[in-house]
Amino acid sequence: MSGKTLWPIIFGLVIINCFTLAYFLTKNDAVSALGTGAKQGSEEIAVIGKEEITREEWMAELEERFGKETLEEMVNFKVVEELAEKHDIEISKEELDRELTMYKAVYNNLDNEDLTNSEELREQIRYSILLEELLTKDVEISDKELQAYYDSNKELYSIDESFHLFHIVTKSKEEALKVIEELKGGSSFEALASEQSLDEFTANEGGELGFVSADNEYLPAQYIEVAKSLKKDEWSQPIESDLGFSVILLKEKLDGVQYSLEDVKKQIRRQIALEQMEGAVSVKPLWEEAGVTWFYGNETSKE
Repeated sequence: MSGKTLWPIIFGLVIINCFTLAYFLTKNDAVSALGTGAKQGSEEIAVIGKEEITREEWMAELEERFGKETLEEMVNFKVVEELAEKHDIEISKEELDRELTMYKAVYNNLDNEDLTNSEELREQIRYSILLEELLTKDVEISDKELQAYYDSNKELYSIDESFHLFHIVTKSKEEALKVIEELKGGSSFEALASEQSLDEFTANEGGELGFVSADNEYLPAQYIEVAKSLKKDEWSQPIESDLGFSVILLKEKLDGVQYSLEDVKKQIRRQIALEQMEGAVSVKPLWEEAGVTWFYGNETSKE
């Protein structure tokens, strides 16, 4: 089994709670908006024939559907932040950069993740690492175990040279050249891909292909050859392939690297410790230590 196949399995534990922060931030904005609207009482916000929907009814429905889940995500974020500070757990910039690079190298747009927002990804990954450090802080893993795990899974800590690409596929060179003229005129690459690309699988994602390496079996080999000559945020001239005529855009390049045991020792320690845990990775076991009480009652003992 290749490292590309194993990474989602292994790294999945690292990322399992990764998107809690993004969900919390989105819902938090919604909650703030609702709080403002609450002052307006039964304000009419929609009319269907003779029937109306009031702001109060809307708010009640949102709370019924999302209230508990949203509040739980907010609590989880606060719990992890406060307990990490209490136990002096910090994530270095170097470690965060490395984990972010590994994540990008494995996941692509087929996972429906926004890889263009690195800052948001950094926050999500930081949250996940802090949580797992808290859950495994008392677990001791010997150097011998760490070395054995690394030796058996070296390919997981090897990253191929990769390129974060977008593309627009057209039928002819003339159409591809027209796309380039529109790009020169200030048109958005993502918007043009959505409107004009023949690749229905990526058009709705703005033409995003994710991070692509030379061993990718699904894209033309010409893409990588051209990508190597592009600068960040630069698009190509028309590329002819079995797909048609394409224009590609380079968003980011990842250099190939083989991380040493010393580089990934902390990550491996968490991985082994998490594999020894029963059940899914969860913030709930930490609620009691953080002294959490909330609107929905005492659930600190539940998973």
